[in-house]
Amino acid sequence: MNIDRWQEILETIKTSFEVEDSGTFSSEERGGTETEFIVFNGPLGRLKLEFSTHPAILDTKITYKKRIGAEVHADHVYSSTDKVHHLEVWRWDVGSDEWIPFKSDIF
Repeated sequence: MNIDRWQEILETIKTSFEVEDSGTFSSEERGGTETEFIVFNGPLGRLKLEFSTHPAILDTKITYKKRIGAEVHADHVYSSTDKVHHLEVWRWDVGSDEWIPFKSDIF
């Protein structure tokens, strides 16, 4: 998934379905994650798409001590130029009143 394809999907959803909510948010996870989302009513019910962008991991440094019960800590080195994109699809479950991951063989 790339940014151009995500923009095409957004335009298709906005012209074809009733959009309930959309927006962006950021977090400090994975070196700074930017997430754009859209919630809409489609033929499969209420769906939420989340498109996340974060820096690529270049290296992982693991710090440990050779003692029983000692902590293990992993530090990641993130790229300042390369980005990774990820699309998640969620379906609203009326019975439990929460978003659950949408699993389909179509994707």
